[in-house]
Formats: sequence, C-alpha cells, structure tokens
Amino acid sequence: MSIPKTMRAVEISQPGGPEVLQICERPVPVPGYGEILIRVEYAGVNRPDALQRAGAYAPPPGASDLPGLEASGEVVGVGAGVTEWSVGDKVCALLPGGGYAEFVTCPAAHALRIPDNMDMKSAACLPETYYTVYSNVFMRGGLKAGERFLVHGGSSGIGTTAIQLANVFGARVFTTAGSGEKCKVCKDLGAERVINYREEDFVAVLRAAGGANLILDMVGGGYIPRNIKALADEGRMVHIAFLTGPKVELNFAQIMMRRLTITGSTLRPQSDLAKARIAAELNEHVWPLLDVGRIAPVLDSEFALEDATGAHARLEAGGHIGKIALKVG
Repeated sequence: MSIPKTMRAVEISQPGGPEVLQICERPVPVPGYGEILIRVEYAGVNRPDALQRAGAYAPPPGASDLPGLEASGEVVGVGAGVTEWSVGDKVCALLPGGGYAEFVTCPAAHALRIPDNMDMKSAACLPETYYTVYSNVFMRGGLKAGERFLVHGGSSGIGTTAIQLANVFGARVFTTAGSGEKCKVCKDLGAERVINYREEDFVAVLRAAGGANLILDMVGGGYIPRNIKALADEGRMVHIAFLTGPKVELNFAQIMMRRLTITGSTLRPQSDLAKARIAAELNEHVWPLLDVGRIAPVLDSEFALEDATGAHARLEAGGHIGKIALKVG
C-alpha cells in the first residue's frame, strides 16, 4: 500500500477530562533502526492513557505525545536491522505511545503475532495487560501453582487477564469486585472466590483461607495496610498503580517479622530490552494458550477513533468489564 504523508490521530489538547481529546492531523511517523511501522486497525484504551490525558503520566523521553499504549494492525514499513517482521504481517504491539492514530511505530521486538483465530479488535486488547500481568505476577511476583493469589479489581482489563493467567497456571485465585454482575464475570473466568468489597472484608476472607501468597494491587492508599494483613507469612505484594494514592502510614516491623516482600513496577518507562524479554516470555508461555482459546481478552465496548472522548468517559465511569477498544482503520 502507498503510505500517506499525514494521518488522523487523537491528541491531548491540554491536560483535563475526556473532552480534551481532539482529532488532529499529524505526519505519519517513519520507522527508525529496529522499528516497524504499523497501519493501525484497533487501539486498546487503558488507564495510563487517562492519566496522561489528565497531565499525571508524562510520556518517556523520545515517545510520541499521542496517547495509546497498544494496537493491532498490519506492518507497512520496516526500519533497518529488522528481520523478524515483513511488510504485510499482522501484529499486535506494545507501544511507547501513539496508538490513537492511523499509523504508529514501535520496536520490532515489542510486537507479537496475532493469535490463531483471534480478530484484530481482541488482539489490540492484549499487549498492555498481558505484558503488565505476566511480568508482575509471574516474572516479578513468582506465582507458582497451588499458591493463593489475590488480584484487586477483578473485572478490569488487568483483573480479567490476571484471573485467567493465574488460573490456567494452577494458582488458587481470589479477587475483589464491586457488583454482582462483575463478581459473576470473575467467577466464570476462573476465580475460586470472588469478594464483593461493598459487602465483605477481603482481609477476613484471605486470612480464613490461610493468607495470600501473592497480591497484585493497583488500588494503593488504604488498601496497602489491609493487603499486608491479608498476606500469608513470606507472602509477596506487587504494586502496579495507586488509584487511591501512593502514600500511607505503615508499620514495617510486621514486614520483618513475617518476612514479607513488597515490590512493584510500571511498564512504560522500562527499557526496550526489558520489554523485549517480556515479549519473548509471552510468546513462549502465553501465546500458545491464546491460540487454542484457553484464555482470551474480555471485551467491554468499542468506540470510533473520533469518539475517544466517549471511550475515556466509559473507562473513568467505572462500569466497564474488561477492555475498551478504539476502531481506527
């Protein structure tokens, strides 16, 4: 295909609410050394996009200022040094930014093939959550079969992914959710015990079960000391976000006495090499499960690129279950 000089994209006109997202014209990016150019069909919508829009999550140096951390589409250009992809290949990719656009570049090593029998919309909703969950739950958190695993926000994109992956690899999955409908979805995905946090205390539930060996938390704030209480001795806690704040008063003596481990990470600022290593792990251990349908992304809704404002409003309203996608191409 002939590649145009300019493309439609969604830019952040100024920090603020969903209404600051506006359609614009931008130059089509050119792939550099080790990069590919993707004609985007779908882009995933994620909470980091909303944080960037609000002015609370700046892109790393050198990244596009456009939002969008994952996309699916067709490779239409390859930079020097790229051997693993060719023009015409269909891929989904983790992006440093720029996914809310008709074309985007990314390191070739951060792209993955479209799983067998999966459509492009579903594939666009894989990279951000699967990179995040696999790297934090298994590579960093060391979750093993038979361990008790607690993930908060089980109906979110991260939560639905974590439930499925932990379950398929043999862990006992506990999760929290805020409505009967969301709890049912989590149960159907493989959670052994779903805790409606409006009605039950997750600390009491986990302590009665023997404590969590691993907790994946994106809530932060007042959940942090409660998570500590919910951990089993020698348990681990991995933080990936702080929706209610990163600061809390905590007695660290219990961490010493019970030999607890607290860690965490954010994906976007990590090096290209670190992300390539995660991609290789996913390709080996997770993509075969997606090929045969043992796990799959949970899709909430689709919005046109021109209605990115609506997609962000849906995300921030909190009623969604699973992932939100933008139709681009």
